[in-house]
Amino acid sequence: MSDSISGSSWLERLAKIFSDEPENREDLISVLNDAQSQGLIDSDALLMINGVLNVSEARVRDIMIPRLQIELIDALEPLESILETMLESSHSRYPVICGNEIVGVLLAKDVFRAVVKGELTTKEDLEKIYRTPIFVPESKRLNVLLRDFKSSRNHLALVVDEYAELAGLVTIEDVLEQIVGDIEDEHDIDEQEHIQKRVAGAYSVNAFTPIEKFNEFFGVSIQDGNSETIGGFLASEFGHVPLQEESLTTQNFCFTVLKGNNRRAELFEVKPLDDKISEQAKENIDRLTNTDELP
Repeated sequence: MSDSISGSSWLERLAKIFSDEPENREDLISVLNDAQSQGLIDSDALLMINGVLNVSEARVRDIMIPRLQIELIDALEPLESILETMLESSHSRYPVICGNEIVGVLLAKDVFRAVVKGELTTKEDLEKIYRTPIFVPESKRLNVLLRDFKSSRNHLALVVDEYAELAGLVTIEDVLEQIVGDIEDEHDIDEQEHIQKRVAGAYSVNAFTPIEKFNEFFGVSIQDGNSETIGGFLASEFGHVPLQEESLTTQNFCFTVLKGNNRRAELFEVKPLDDKISEQAKENIDRLTNTDELP
């Protein structure tokens, strides 16, 4: 008897929520929010449903990894240098470029298999295991891309702009993260590693880095009464949610967004424009190398 009453109550609640049929996306989202607030679906389910709706609207340009961040393999480099690059970066797939042309994709598992079998001793051996690159336009919808990934069994596509130039890359993981949230693996940057060395005197700085820690590392005195993190400070400086690769020069630094979404920036490239700041940062990097501790 109690099960019958409970079932009836559940059906009545569901019928009440959907009594007015949603006429557009905003109405549907409102209905789903009502369903979550009444306990018919949990918050994780609501987030994933919203993610599915976003995937049907978003395009590749919205989530792609920009060219600046792609680990490219230069086909003209010696074999030893190529293998060393792959070993240090620890990715599973690498676009191969020769001049300005993408000539293939290297899969780490293919390279490892060839090395173990003793079949990789020359550059010609490496070229034999290039995979054919898949190109997609920036404007492609994510739901269509996901369907293509499933049917072709490819996990990576190279993104080209309207001039057929390489603009970035996108993986099946990038698409799935729009539905289920960030999927972290052992090679993702640890949120605790707030500041890391990059090339050419630049540093990567997590948006959650406390301003106090940023100041201590670079030997500066940035102040912001409204924010405790460098991401919050820069949000105020930009005056809007910055896009990937968007830059801002302030406080003797050039800040460039390396990673983010339509809600917030998550990772910045930081280039000190003052020699004293650069020297302070170099000293701290040397100390980090020896102690493995952040200042």
